Order: sequence, then structure tokens, then C-alpha cells
Amino acid sequence: MQEEAPAELGADRSLLLVDDDEAFVKRLAKAMEKRGFVPETAGSVAAGRAIAVSRPPAYAVVDLRLEDGNGLDVVETLRESRPDCRIVVLTGYGAIATAVAAVKFGATDYLSKPADANDITNALLAKGEMMPAPPENPMSADRVRWEHIQRVYEMCDRNVSETARRLSMHRRTLQRILAKRSPK
Repeated sequence: MQEEAPAELGADRSLLLVDDDEAFVKRLAKAMEKRGFVPETAGSVAAGRAIAVSRPPAYAVVDLRLEDGNGLDVVETLRESRPDCRIVVLTGYGAIATAVAAVKFGATDYLSKPADANDITNALLAKGEMMPAPPENPMSADRVRWEHIQRVYEMCDRNVSETARRLSMHRRTLQRILAKRSPK
């Protein structure tokens, strides 16, 4: 059973979801469809740009890091194809510099993973200069620490020794942290 679409959604409910995490993008597409959107998914920068040019959507959610490049390339193409498109950049490696870059490229909002469908919907439908509400369940200190370690680990091309050196951490301690699941 489909929920009734929010009034602020408008007539064009097309939504482009660009993320290389196939399981995540399928779940998100299903959740956004229940909220009244008409989602279309892409798993790469190339696929996202192709859809942005051929069928520019009214809304888009774009992952920042994709296997074949940077999601900001998709944001730029969307802005050129459809200037009124509401774009949310979503990433697991959030940083102030990338948030600023995303907004400069034309993103409406920037959310860090894990973001749920309600957060994304609120960001897509936010009007004007309205400040977003603070998250209902902010990340724990352990989760923030884990995210930072993961970001540095990725910056070091998944080199444990280099990551440990940059974090001033013993290599074995870092290996134990990386072997565990992410905290909530």
C-alpha cells in the first residue's frame, strides 16, 4: 500500500538515486517510493550523468564517493540539465570541505550516512533558507571516532600502517578497531 504523497512534493515526483552500494540504493528506492517519489537508480557517475542528461529529475540523492569517480560530477550535470532540481549529497565520509564543495556545485543539502529515508525526504522538501532540524538521534562519540578512523583509512588507500601513523595510534590497536563492526 502506497502512502499518500506529501503536498509539497509537486507534480513532478521523479527522483534520481546515485550510489554504488546496491543494497542501500534498493532499500532507499523502495522507501522513497512509499513516500510518493518515482525513483530511478544509478550505480556510477557515468550512469548518473547519463540519466541527468536524458531524463533530468526534479529531485536527486547523490553519494559523494562512487567507484568510478566523484558524485559532484553528477551534481554539476544535474544543475546544467535542470537548474531547479533539489539535490541532496549523501556520504559516509563527511567533512566540512566536502560539504562546502557540494553546496558550491549546487547541492541543496548535505547529509552524512547513516541517514534514513525521513532525513532525506525532509532535506529534499525543505523550502528556502529554512534551517534543518537537528537530528533526532545524533551519532554517538564512539560512532564519530569510528567514522573519522574510516575516513583517514580511506584517505591512506586502506594502508593500516600509514593510517596508524597519521592517527598517532599503534598499528595493532587500529587493526582491532577496523576488525569490529561500526558502533551505533
